[in-house]
Amino acid sequence: MPSPPNRQIVLRRRPEGLVDPDDTELIVTEAPTPADGEALLRVTYVGIDAAVRTWLNDQRGYLPPVQLGEVIRAAGIGEVIESRCDAYAVGDVVTTLTGFQEYAIIRDDLFSTPVPGRGEVDQLAVMSVYGPTGATAYFGMVDIGRPQPGETVVVSAAAGATGSVAGQIARIAGARVVGIAGGPEKCRAVVEDFGFDACIDYRNADVAAALREHCPRGVDVYFDNVGGPILDAVLGRLAHRARVVLCGVISSYLTGEHPGPANYVNLLAKTATMQGFNALDEWGRYEEAFAALRAWEADGRLVHREHVLDGVASCVDALNGLFTGANIGKMLVRVGDPAGAPPGQVQ
Repeated sequence: MPSPPNRQIVLRRRPEGLVDPDDTELIVTEAPTPADGEALLRVTYVGIDAAVRTWLNDQRGYLPPVQLGEVIRAAGIGEVIESRCDAYAVGDVVTTLTGFQEYAIIRDDLFSTPVPGRGEVDQLAVMSVYGPTGATAYFGMVDIGRPQPGETVVVSAAAGATGSVAGQIARIAGARVVGIAGGPEKCRAVVEDFGFDACIDYRNADVAAALREHCPRGVDVYFDNVGGPILDAVLGRLAHRARVVLCGVISSYLTGEHPGPANYVNLLAKTATMQGFNALDEWGRYEEAFAALRAWEADGRLVHREHVLDGVASCVDALNGLFTGANIGKMLVRVGDPAGAPPGQVQ
């Protein structure tokens, strides 16, 4: 039986700013055949995260850069359709670094995690809240933020995938939660859909002044997804023994420039801490995060939204959309059907 076609997006040159159409190329190859110790995954959804853009730069972060000619790296989810690896059985649903493609080879490694419950769990929900995105929010907020009842928590990029979950976790812990997002529509979603107590529209408000209004006793926990001037404004409003959680720096991913905050001295003045983290460091606890997030969603305390585009060819547009404010909730590209239809039917 011939291998099905595998549509892939590969990197042709390093982007400057947003990804230009000429920076990438859509190619069609045959779906690979797994070797011993490998399995073949039919990809269902590709998650579009800001980190993908950083991997296109020629500089190493916590993962090496994507090389020219390689499939663009991204997290995704799919179903095992062939296995020569003891860790995976045909029918397993796995989250892994699928890349921008329809079929991917997986191995028994840190990046590939079978989803508990196999086909019983909605793959869209896994990518939006149970999987890497939700686990990132969980580890950052629970382990580092440690919100307490009555405290004030501020979350930037609050209408996005990670920020919306992080803020809801703080609400579940009994904290008062203030989001920061761009534009009236996103701020409405942050309050009305995700249940935050208030939201600051950074495009139409003085953030420092708005923080004084909404956080009169200061900020006990700040979950930062953006860096830049917003981080600086929140640092100027910290409460005693505040915790600043560094999750992302989307404000500088396109430029590669990371100016330091001027208000860092307030960490000293307020006996505060500021800590970066990577969810991969805690991945051995994924089942803990999965169980908590699923339970909160089941009892209605955790909600999620998705912005879904169709077809591998949409991946670059989806990535650029993160930086132009196109999404509320998790940005995803559907490249296959969870019911098993050939990916070629999804355009």
